Amino acid sequence: MTVFLDTVGLLALWDESDQWHGQAKDCFNQFSVLRANVTTTTFVILECGNASARRPYRSAVSRLRQELERGQRLIAPTEEDWQTAWAAYDKGGANSAGIVDQVTFAVMRRMGISKAFTNDQHFRAAGFETLF
Repeated sequence: MTVFLDTVGLLALWDESDQWHGQAKDCFNQFSVLRANVTTTTFVILECGNASARRPYRSAVSRLRQELERGQRLIAPTEEDWQTAWAAYDKGGANSAGIVDQVTFAVMRRMGISKAFTNDQHFRAAGFETLF
């Protein structure tokens, strides 16, 4: 099983004050039990880095980036992903999801990934399974 790591899920995992922290932590722990393959994009890592810049879990973003890069599980979106995402964004696809989500959806579809570590309703609107 491959799971896509979304910004919403990662921030909830790292931020103990996040309303979804408990659910995110439980869900993430299940990945270890199931030996799930996790992946994300460079765009999501950038988004997490921005959101975490002045937070105590800032170093967690760097550790995750390094781990994913070493395992070749950090995906750089292609030009086609970029163009597909902007076309969906312009149409207001997936309940008017933002551009980073639209890029994510293009990558997930290209790679055949259906499960996302998030509770973001935009993923459900785009036809993906959210895991908490």
